[in-house]
Amino acid sequence: MSTLQIIGAPMSNFVRVVRMACHEKGVGYDLVAVRPHSPEVKAISPIGKIPAMRHGDVTLFETRAICGYIDAVFPGPKLIPSEPLAAAMCEQWMSAVTTHVDNVLLRQYLIGYFFPGTPDGSPDRARIDAAVPKIGPVFAMLEVELTKHRYLGGDSFTLADIMLFPLVNFLPRAPESAALMQASPHLQAWFDGINARPSAVATVPPPPPPRS
Repeated sequence: MSTLQIIGAPMSNFVRVVRMACHEKGVGYDLVAVRPHSPEVKAISPIGKIPAMRHGDVTLFETRAICGYIDAVFPGPKLIPSEPLAAAMCEQWMSAVTTHVDNVLLRQYLIGYFFPGTPDGSPDRARIDAAVPKIGPVFAMLEVELTKHRYLGGDSFTLADIMLFPLVNFLPRAPESAALMQASPHLQAWFDGINARPSAVATVPPPPPPRS
């Protein structure tokens, strides 16, 4: 069988999601470490986003599609449950992570620290200050869910947890989110447990650029 290729930059959260899914399934893969919109990515993804995937004659883009393919095609523990309600809960939280949690915590808040776009590279305080009132409710939502269940949507580890994990990994590196993590014991315990999994250890990304 052809070797699976995961195409994209290793520092990307969504590339890490796909890589973790492979490790959880015990699937070997080659990482083609390229940036978004590179020729290797554009050959598969018309929008140039990472990750992309190649498996023989099969090519896919978009994280959810790639992970769904890997989960269905390869043996190993199921990352998307077979039971209908459990599957729906997994899909619910994957959608919430990609459409809301990622948007608020990364694209509105963390980007102001790690990719500020300011002339001297200092944090973009206007962006950060606008996002800070929005991040507390996101933490509260996750903390409430993880008070009810060990994992997102239930008591079994699923692809929903993998989707969230790389994002949470960066939260202790910025002061406001670090304080909220300390005040969220169930979210912290969830993170610590997944951070110790072999799939997380094997996919640690390069460090982000230093903050000024």
